[in-house]
Amino acid sequence: MKIKLLFTLSIVSFLTFSCAQTEKIETQIAWDTWGVPHITANTTEELFFAQGWAQMHNHANLILKLYGSSRGKGAEYWGQEKFDNDMLIHTLGFDQLADDWAKNQDPEIKTIYTSFIKGMNAYATAHPETIDDKNKVVLPLTTKDMNMHSMYVIFTRFIGGNDLGRVQQWPDMGSNAYAIAPKRSASGNAMLVQNPHLPWWEEFLFFESHLNLNGKNMYGSTLVGFPGIAIGFNENLGWSHTDNTIDNADTYELELKDGGYLLDGERKDFEASSKIIRIKQKDGTILDQEIPIMKTVHGPVVNKTKDRVLALRMVGFDRPNMFLQWWRMINSSTFNEFENALKMAQIPFWNVMYADKQGEIFYLFNGLVPKRSSGDWDYWNRVIPGGKSADVWTEMHSYADLPKIKNPEGGWLQNANDPPWTSTIPMTLNPDDYPSYMAPQNMAFRPQRSARMLMEDESITFDELVEYKLSTRLEFADRILDDLFAAVDASDSEKAKQAKLVLENWDREADADSKGMLLFYNWANKFNMWNSSNYTKQWTMDTPNTTPDGLSDPNRAVQLLEQAALEIETKFGSLDTPWGDYYRINYNGKNLPANGIDGSMGVFRVAWPGGADDNNMFVGGGDSWVGIIEFGDTVKAKVLLSYGNATQKDSPHNGDQLELFSKKELRDAWFTKAEVESNTARIEVITKDGFRENK
Repeated sequence: MKIKLLFTLSIVSFLTFSCAQTEKIETQIAWDTWGVPHITANTTEELFFAQGWAQMHNHANLILKLYGSSRGKGAEYWGQEKFDNDMLIHTLGFDQLADDWAKNQDPEIKTIYTSFIKGMNAYATAHPETIDDKNKVVLPLTTKDMNMHSMYVIFTRFIGGNDLGRVQQWPDMGSNAYAIAPKRSASGNAMLVQNPHLPWWEEFLFFESHLNLNGKNMYGSTLVGFPGIAIGFNENLGWSHTDNTIDNADTYELELKDGGYLLDGERKDFEASSKIIRIKQKDGTILDQEIPIMKTVHGPVVNKTKDRVLALRMVGFDRPNMFLQWWRMINSSTFNEFENALKMAQIPFWNVMYADKQGEIFYLFNGLVPKRSSGDWDYWNRVIPGGKSADVWTEMHSYADLPKIKNPEGGWLQNANDPPWTSTIPMTLNPDDYPSYMAPQNMAFRPQRSARMLMEDESITFDELVEYKLSTRLEFADRILDDLFAAVDASDSEKAKQAKLVLENWDREADADSKGMLLFYNWANKFNMWNSSNYTKQWTMDTPNTTPDGLSDPNRAVQLLEQAALEIETKFGSLDTPWGDYYRINYNGKNLPANGIDGSMGVFRVAWPGGADDNNMFVGGGDSWVGIIEFGDTVKAKVLLSYGNATQKDSPHNGDQLELFSKKELRDAWFTKAEVESNTARIEVITKDGFRENK
């Protein structure tokens, strides 16, 4: 239940969120009815102190779990189940790297870190009752924790995720982003869509906040435990990130000889050391276990058997100022300022999609791309034989080398985790102008759906953009059903013909009330749409948004439809069971009908499965933070943080936005002074020890 407190005019007058505001006020947090902190501060120190306090208020136990795990001491705090994670952290050398980063970081980011951590510790001291006893062992937090947590998330979950996935599996992740130029906007204003897709748990959760520093408005989200704003907007501009097809980590398989490994035909010794991992036993005692650490010229050894050794090399270990780059991005007022921030090249991953008040739109294949001596994408997208020193890269491509597009003739840009070449159609980037290892050449069904919605609308309204973002229309269904129907008509399968009738009446959407989606989903999984040999026309660069197409084996497709129909009818008693009866949101005690599905089926509203029981399948992730922004004389923005802005078990905001997700709705971003005043639930003002509620 959301509770809105009433305040007198004198209390509300504390709120100052106007750019024109010049008088200094008391640093404060105005909490709105969705649990979003609107922070007003006079100094950077107080701003980040307040944000640290606010994050702990909403996520104290999660933050302590994340920071404790990122220290490499999870097993010491919580037991054996954290041992493998501790070993990974020590293997990758994060402890020493954090010390190196602390020495080399810009003074400005040190100030941000120090203030943010002070705010979190102050909250923990003031509100110990909000922290589970098992997590208090992590306190106090330090700036080294901040460095190690950022390393853990960035290097193991994103940069090294695919390569570490050869050792242990990480969940699929992705995102959507649009930038619309004035020439394609009904209002004549540029517009932006922010839409990362991440798992709905632990280190992948976002935190939403509104920051106001001396009258400068900044709004957006970042991952829990991170300071600042990583995907955001201000009165002048905004950006989003999507996972890009960047290969900036490589796994090498080493040839072993006499206890060492071969490089250019010569034997080399492993650089060997050890670490002690402390493990809490069930009786509370601590057991010390020594683990070996092995390094090579390629990088640390991440997997070792009697006959096989894998070493991992990643970019970014020499870039300690990632959060400073984001801070300068959100503080930019013009494209030139924003681009100067991008040129810092401290953010090692993620595409950048940009739009601003002046009508500029921009896409950047952002990140650190190794300069490789030879080899194309396919050569590097595998386990690399580790015998050649020429394959051990050391330099990165500069900002100037990266694919980018500014103000394309078509008036729109999109990215749905496809390579940079298809960011606008007709394509303006030529892969032949870049090294063959820069990015692959493909365009999956989701970016095809993404591009289609923009290509078919010459004058896009803000409301239409919201509709496109929430669309559950399946590009794969539009592409393949005509061929499937023709195959069924040519067959003698009565069950397949019954299924065809259901699919003909289906709206080709994955809405909760869509009848036919469950049947189509079952058939598509059997068909294996990722196998290019299943199509008569395979994907090509010449027709990127209309291929693949056609059924290479129509009889097999019909047989699979018959099987799918029999399974659905047997289990559910009907072929047209509504999708939301089967696909559910099960989060923090809520059980709601879901909409959307895995983006690989060509749907823009992504909600990928994360578990199932005998009767239902459940959403595990997908649409996380959503922002739709129009940059006019005033900023217009709709947002959603699907799972809510808190994880504390007693918080009313733990899961409170899921009803909106279930109904395919967004909410207003309260960005102006008047909007914040009208929707404030309570206000906290700064004290020498933290914050107190303003009564």
